[in-house]
Amino acid sequence: MSREQREQARSLIDKSELGRTPVQQRADFDEMFASRPLGDDVTLSPRTLGGRPALDVAVEGADGEGVVLYLHGGGYSIGSARTGANLAAPLARSTGVLAVSLDYRLAPEDPFPAAVDDALAAYKELLESGQKVVLAGDSAGGGLALALMLAARRAGLPQPVGAVLYSPWTDVSLSGGSVDSRGDFDPLFSRAQMAESADWYIQSQDPSDELASPLFADLTGLAPLLIQVGSAEVLLDDSLRLAVRAAEAEVDVSLDVVAGAPHVFQYFTGFLPEADEALERAAAFVRRRLSDRLGDQPVG
Repeated sequence: MSREQREQARSLIDKSELGRTPVQQRADFDEMFASRPLGDDVTLSPRTLGGRPALDVAVEGADGEGVVLYLHGGGYSIGSARTGANLAAPLARSTGVLAVSLDYRLAPEDPFPAAVDDALAAYKELLESGQKVVLAGDSAGGGLALALMLAARRAGLPQPVGAVLYSPWTDVSLSGGSVDSRGDFDPLFSRAQMAESADWYIQSQDPSDELASPLFADLTGLAPLLIQVGSAEVLLDDSLRLAVRAAEAEVDVSLDVVAGAPHVFQYFTGFLPEADEALERAAAFVRRRLSDRLGDQPVG
């Protein structure tokens, strides 16, 4: 990625104004992302999963075994199964397997742990179908995927075969140094914006709870992780610290850091070579985990 490409990518993103209601933010987010074309080869089919609305994201010709459970981003307060499909579809296309994008409940109307409960219920239903499951998510959805793995371990359920985390938000207490040091470099978020979302999600509860901030959990026994993050992110340290803690817990973990890339730069697939390369690595990870006969993880 050239310096010009990095600057152009960041120029396409603007920090949102503080003080807007969740309803206003959802409307703006949906206007920008909920109708993005997915390709003529993609079919979206509404379904219910774990008692929540969801979308099957099927790509023509895909016949691989397994399923990707996709958890969308949006600070736990905006986004939908449809916005999540924008990132689930390329992953489904590149892996040849079905993806399912979940509409989990959103804060502040349904604060923590509603999203975790919904994700766990959806995961249980997929397990009962007998398929191997890979988790994937971006931003808050990435943190939610990690929290789901912890909740599954707590419930005595098998782990997924792996998880792909795009710029995951793993620490809602905002203790990472990059929350401040990257604030001027990040074209999308600042501490104040992240704090607003965290307040809506956590409300009066403990932000260090391991299912809210899974960075602080004992990660022993979790399935392999692939973490991808850009250096132009206030959430950079959420990924760096997660990779270290996972390695210390003897979890297989791979970390991709793309210099100058913004939050969830995978949205720029087809525009930034690094986004295309990141998708290729994510797809290879998913295929490898689904084809690994030893991929079924023991109960934690």
